[in-house]
Amino acid sequence: MDNKVVRKLFLGFIQIHILHHAKEEAIYGSWMLEELQEHGYEISAGTLYPILHNMENDQLLYREDVNVNGKIRKYYRITDKGDAVLQEARAKAYELFKEIK
Repeated sequence: MDNKVVRKLFLGFIQIHILHHAKEEAIYGSWMLEELQEHGYEISAGTLYPILHNMENDQLLYREDVNVNGKIRKYYRITDKGDAVLQEARAKAYELFKEIK
């Protein structure tokens, strides 16, 4: 199987996963990396952090910098726009699941 094609396909799933968790609570990169790896995504920090930054630039997430033990940790939460995208993605994913199950 072509790994590059699979990575492109899963990128959308990863972004939906990020939006889901950012809606539940503030997330940060290393936690999200572990969460995605628990679900079988083979993703590195070098892949995840640009995704988070792009989602912030697209106004799907907003960032808050917090000092944690002398280090700045970037926390991300979903925006209203991100929430609307998440709702639409859930509907589309459910529709797809019903079709392919």
